[in-house]
Amino acid sequence: MKKFYVPIVLLAIAVAFYEQTVTDKNVYVSVIAMAVFMFGMMRLSAKTPSKNPEKEEENVD
Repeated sequence: MKKFYVPIVLLAIAVAFYEQTVTDKNVYVSVIAMAVFMFGMMRLSAKTPSKNPEKEEENVD
């Protein structure tokens, strides 16, 4: 599944950068490209393990 998200994220970055170089900028294209980028990065980083794993709280009665 990761192989599917990486090209989409790279394409969104390319579109966002290209849109900045055009003289007639379209804000909607930039916003959609950034949203796709953020969604892709969220999906890619979802499987990354946490640096500080949650510790189970022990009940001391």
